[in-house]
Amino acid sequence: MSSTRIDADTIRRLPKAVLHDHLDGGLRPATVVELAESVGHTLPTTDPDELAAWYVEAANSGDLVRYIATFEHTLAVMQTREGLLRTAEEYVLDLAADGVVYGEVRYAPELNTRGGLTMREVVETVQEGLAAGMAKAAAAGTPVRVGTLLCGMRMFDRVREAADLAVAFRDAGVVGFDIAGAEDGFPAADHLAAFEYLRRESVPFTIHAGEAHGLPSIHQAVQVCGAQRVGHGVRLTEGIPDLEGGKLGRLASWIRDRRIALEMCPTSNLQTGAATSIAEHPITPLKDLGFRVTVNTDNRLVSGTTMTREMTLLVEQAGWSAEDLRTVTLNAVKSAFLPYDERVALIRDVVLPGYDAAL
Repeated sequence: MSSTRIDADTIRRLPKAVLHDHLDGGLRPATVVELAESVGHTLPTTDPDELAAWYVEAANSGDLVRYIATFEHTLAVMQTREGLLRTAEEYVLDLAADGVVYGEVRYAPELNTRGGLTMREVVETVQEGLAAGMAKAAAAGTPVRVGTLLCGMRMFDRVREAADLAVAFRDAGVVGFDIAGAEDGFPAADHLAAFEYLRRESVPFTIHAGEAHGLPSIHQAVQVCGAQRVGHGVRLTEGIPDLEGGKLGRLASWIRDRRIALEMCPTSNLQTGAATSIAEHPITPLKDLGFRVTVNTDNRLVSGTTMTREMTLLVEQAGWSAEDLRTVTLNAVKSAFLPYDERVALIRDVVLPGYDAAL
């Protein structure tokens, strides 16, 4: 495999793995328009192309709170069984079209109960839609496996309910847990009892940290709550006194030494102000220092992105090579919330042969 830079067409053919991608942030614009009409919800525009552009423009504010507010319209069309089935199925098909072979989709079921569904019914429905999408993708010759992360909203009081559902559905497609929502002012440790419960029940979890809030949020996620992965983690560089020289602080050393994955989302981080450019994004020096970084989309509609686009931007603007893309893909599969033997098989039978074939 060449260590030289590669073009977007080649990147599109590479097998990919995504660990940090929100269901309600990745709908097709045309689907949002059609479902909004069926439920009587008013959108900024009913033209799919204009709506896609509106999302990206609104998200480019550099403000995490405003970024999160763009979800009003996607959530509005995900309150019925029909809306959830369709968006979940299309989610899988869109990953398959992008060359993703393994994905973890996350969402907070409490946000989909305004139409009368219970949280349990939401989870059952989404799993049904994901299963339909995986069956269709496999039949089309583009198989993709998708596991679910259930989220609790850190600023509300239903985190334990979501954790209970993660335990209840752990043999039915739910592979882990997360907390999401406004990070600053809502510390992960407020929900320590839920994380302790998940550990007792052997359910892995990740925590959004180090995006809107700094190094203390990463410390709390990892050292207090026991997260196996960190969502974003962009501001971990605040714990590296000499980034170029590789002098690490104690928390950074702990995270690198224990191979705690960083679920990094370059375009999204630019939109929320957590990074200034792709070229200067912390993902590159952290990769070079040997951290287990992974590349993710976060919210494909809101960021106007795909895994192919994220990887292409890193190649074109940060000088990444094919070897770099292979490394972060392997990182993602190694850190997937799957049993060890299944991760090994995915790497051996799908990822490595796929890279050999494409390059």
